[in-house]
Amino acid sequence: MNQYCVGIDVGGTSVKCGIFTYNGVLLDKWEVLTRKAEQGKYILPDVAEELKKHLAEKTIAYEDVAGIGIGVPGPVEPDGHVPVAVNLGWKDIYPAKIMRELMGGKIPCAVGNDANVAALGELWQGGGRGFSDMLMVTLGTGVGGGLILHGKIVTGAHGAGAEIGHIHVRDVEGERCACGGMGCLEQVASATGIVKEAERFLRMFRDPSSLRIYGKALTAKIVCEAAKEGDILASTSLECSMRYLGIVLAQVSMIADPEVFVIGGGVSRAGDFLLQIIKKHYEEHTPILNKKAELMLAKLGNDAGIYGCAKLMLDKE
Repeated sequence: MNQYCVGIDVGGTSVKCGIFTYNGVLLDKWEVLTRKAEQGKYILPDVAEELKKHLAEKTIAYEDVAGIGIGVPGPVEPDGHVPVAVNLGWKDIYPAKIMRELMGGKIPCAVGNDANVAALGELWQGGGRGFSDMLMVTLGTGVGGGLILHGKIVTGAHGAGAEIGHIHVRDVEGERCACGGMGCLEQVASATGIVKEAERFLRMFRDPSSLRIYGKALTAKIVCEAAKEGDILASTSLECSMRYLGIVLAQVSMIADPEVFVIGGGVSRAGDFLLQIIKKHYEEHTPILNKKAELMLAKLGNDAGIYGCAKLMLDKE
């Protein structure tokens, strides 16, 4: 009888792994260093070896594992093909097929985009619990998005569903985004973008600001904390960044109309203070809606990915 499921969240620095019960209780978690040498060919074998050890330690037989869900930082096509995962060195790879072979062909495997599975994790056991239609927004180095409708991940025909970080929001932009575009949401509302916006405001205005003492050491956390403390320049630049995010959430509402937006990632640690800024601009740009989506903070932190990967596998049942 299948009693367990495994979540594997592959990141550029480490691979987070977890063993769960069928009802979502995390029994064991660990990390494996991401070895990206030789186009990342060691990543999955390293994970498989550690997984075998942890299953053995807990005396869990392969036949009691419903499956292994894998989250990867890149587009995932419907057949499980990952054309490229830049941060891993992967090109033209089928991670689920490889992992199944590494586990002796005895455990079913599935793969999904990391932002999408993190959203699924938050829906299952986190900030989106109790809802069936949700967009998760991850504000980290970039801006990730994961859309869930009727309890199912929306990946789109080409694997680009909910890539909100690369929605064009600003015409006047002098630098290119990592995606190759210009004026993407990610360039202004990610942790990196928040810092760049603050630096832009520091150059544009001569007002006194506590941000000026940090120079190259300025971070999104510092900007958020300064804004909380009433620093006018920090508040104005953060307001600008979150205004663009509010506009994008309004656009998503006009297309998908989710019940809730769950905000996660490192920037979300600013808490309700940040949420209220986003909410103000979201509501301003959705006058047509009498009932609007709720905005909530993610609850699973860095574990959202492994939860979602495990649930991804359970949904295959």
